[in-house]
Amino acid sequence: MNLDTVHFSLPILCTFGVYILIMLYIGFYFYHRTQNTEEYFLGGRSLGPAVSALSAGASDMSGWLLMGLPGALYVGGIAQSYIAIGLIIGAFINWSFVAKRLRVYTGAVANSITIPDYFETRFSDDSHTLRILSALIILVFFTIYTSSGLVGGAKLLEGTFGLDYHYALVIGSLIIVSYTFFGGYLAVCWTDLIQGLLMMSALLVIPAVMLGHLGGMGEALSIVASIDPAKVSMGSGATLLGVISSMAWGLGYFGQPHILVRFMSIRSVKEIPLATFIGISWMILSLLGACMLGFLGIAYVEKFQLTLRDPEQIFIVMSQLLFNPWVSGILLSAILAAIMSTVSSQLLVSSSTIAEDFYRKLFHSEAPTKLIMRFSRASVLIVALIAFIISMDKNSSILKIVAYAWAGFGASFGSVILFSLFWSRMTRLGAILGMLSGAVTVILYKNFLSVYFEIYEIVPGFLIASLVIVLVSLFQPVREGTKEAFTKMQEELKKL
Repeated sequence: MNLDTVHFSLPILCTFGVYILIMLYIGFYFYHRTQNTEEYFLGGRSLGPAVSALSAGASDMSGWLLMGLPGALYVGGIAQSYIAIGLIIGAFINWSFVAKRLRVYTGAVANSITIPDYFETRFSDDSHTLRILSALIILVFFTIYTSSGLVGGAKLLEGTFGLDYHYALVIGSLIIVSYTFFGGYLAVCWTDLIQGLLMMSALLVIPAVMLGHLGGMGEALSIVASIDPAKVSMGSGATLLGVISSMAWGLGYFGQPHILVRFMSIRSVKEIPLATFIGISWMILSLLGACMLGFLGIAYVEKFQLTLRDPEQIFIVMSQLLFNPWVSGILLSAILAAIMSTVSSQLLVSSSTIAEDFYRKLFHSEAPTKLIMRFSRASVLIVALIAFIISMDKNSSILKIVAYAWAGFGASFGSVILFSLFWSRMTRLGAILGMLSGAVTVILYKNFLSVYFEIYEIVPGFLIASLVIVLVSLFQPVREGTKEAFTKMQEELKKL
């Protein structure tokens, strides 16, 4: 049986339609409640722990959680789950150590509403070099990252309704961009709450039903072992460099702007421990479900003599094969939820970069709030259009696109964020050269050097950036303003 044969389903179309209308309604609702840039970009720092945690998780995972990661497990077996382990460790460290300090600094020490804002105030950078450099890095890597979401949306509509890829890309892009354009940060976060719960539920239900059809985990392991014994092992199917590369995904968390802004927007520092528990619990369950889905897919396709052309569509075909069309429509909406939650967050951060960090701070400091809001919404369209053009290649791998952008942010921003929050001796030039060296290393390594030494580009990028930060900072005096800001942050932390 060919799993790539698609039959039009009215129930699935209706379910999709209802879901999309609900998301758009939330966008329009918050459009009328968003009055200024702090509300548009940070929700007025009013979000509670549950919304903050699930919004961070949903915007983090994107379509790769339901398509890219299961596809990787389907192709490579259990060894690919090292990616999930690395992500859980990285996310836990991020919530436990970075969140509190970043929230205190951007709230109590300096009123920063964007990551470039934070960098500039943290290092007393009156030259605006850090702001410009970090803004450029955000635009480059987020445009690439956004394209992965648009590819995922197109593959979803193509695999579900049999649409031509390019028509599916146009429809998916219009849906995703619309509610970001109108609603801003509050719309993104509240829809993320709904979408995060939907994603987790789908990733738990589908593998459970697959296990029932396969006859249990023992039978599934036996079938996969008969195909390729390496696929049931965490060790034999993975090289040391492969394990390091997979685990290194965790390093990326420290530099993802769309996740870091969730720390900046949470209502109170005291709510971070509860948000950590909620976020990490959601993440463990969701990643476990995604890994199980991909691995069990190997056994299911073999046992029932099926064929699957695109491994990244295993979630789509299992949803349609195992459930009636109405339930299938709800489950497939989870992919759209994952894509919408991430792309909307990325578009919002990109628009804040263009409007707040470039236009207002560098060219028109007295610009009225309404003008900045209009400029921000126009920026959403510009970034989305460029990402759309990149997404035109239907053979693009969602996981590979995400991996490249994830590495770019992890190496350039991640190293600077960690040192800036925990090392008082760090200097402005150390931050600038560290950020630049991390981004450049990722680009050069990915495109020219990886053929000589196959390791995930975030590893050399993060290490080189960290080395540059330390060496440059040690040979320079620290600015007085930088010292004072760091001391004030430590004093605020002691009050908690």
